[in-house]
Amino acid sequence: MSESQEEIVLDIRGQICPSTLLSTLKELNSLKDRLRTGEIRVVVLTNNRSATGTIPTAAENMGYEAVVLDEKGHYRIEIRAKS
Repeated sequence: MSESQEEIVLDIRGQICPSTLLSTLKELNSLKDRLRTGEIRVVVLTNNRSATGTIPTAAENMGYEAVVLDEKGHYRIEIRAKS
């Protein structure tokens, strides 16, 4: 992560699909200009296992890079501009 890159956290723990995907898509669309330039990255926190498949796939289809990390008690999905 670059020093100047801001991290926007979307905490959707407790939500289920398709709400997890819809919430994430809304956030990505509202931040698309800053996300595409690499100014920010979006971090999604979820405890819904299905979201670890749907959210990264949707983000990648939109032209972003997505990484899923399994943290204690939840998942962290990092979405950023493609390198």
